[in-house]
Amino acid sequence: MLRPSLRKPDQMRPVTMEINTNKWADGSCTISVGGTVVICNASIDFAQPLWKRQQNLTGGFVTAEYGMLPRSVGTRKSRDVLARDHRAAEISRLIGRSLRSVVDMEKLGKHSIIIDCDVIQADGGTRCAAITGGYVAMMLAVKKLLEMGRIFENPVSDFVAAVSVGVRAGELILDLDYEEDCVAELDANLVMAGSGKFIEVQATGEAHPFAPEQVTAMMEIASNGIKKLIELQKQVLD
Repeated sequence: MLRPSLRKPDQMRPVTMEINTNKWADGSCTISVGGTVVICNASIDFAQPLWKRQQNLTGGFVTAEYGMLPRSVGTRKSRDVLARDHRAAEISRLIGRSLRSVVDMEKLGKHSIIIDCDVIQADGGTRCAAITGGYVAMMLAVKKLLEMGRIFENPVSDFVAAVSVGVRAGELILDLDYEEDCVAELDANLVMAGSGKFIEVQATGEAHPFAPEQVTAMMEIASNGIKKLIELQKQVLD
């Protein structure tokens, strides 16, 4: 069955990443994945988070906040509703976990990097776009710390990117847009490092339970898509 976008099952939407789109941020990247657009801004705090200081712990920290603008979707959501969005809180934690997985906090020193991921326009895969663009913003902030002489060694050991995978009409497909996501029988978001190892796999059987071999197939198709995203990350950071 043809996809609504006429893409092949393993074909991603067009992806662009533009860096330094916010002159005030310590690192910024605006990422577009098809109709999904997310601006990711990194801010450096020259101090550890309060909880680390209170516990007398060493090393820095990386965290993230994710949000959607009121008209990022078809019907306007009020800012009050968005402020109470538990989904956004869960995605914020996912982004933070994903980025921290490749950061040596001791090498980061007593610095915090906060990544703000704001969805300007949503058309499926916003959390995956936020992770992929957020990584680029984080790397630009790390580069700034190195240039300032605040740290002396790159604390980031690998690349990180994410993509969605799903089953629609019995067919495994890569990088779901909103129209596909709404009717997917199986929906998953996969985060992978440049090494090819997975950081997180979130999968839900929307219509029925799924078999272990389906997870393996999802990981294979996601791996191919994420490799392309990482190549693009390398290009914009070069």
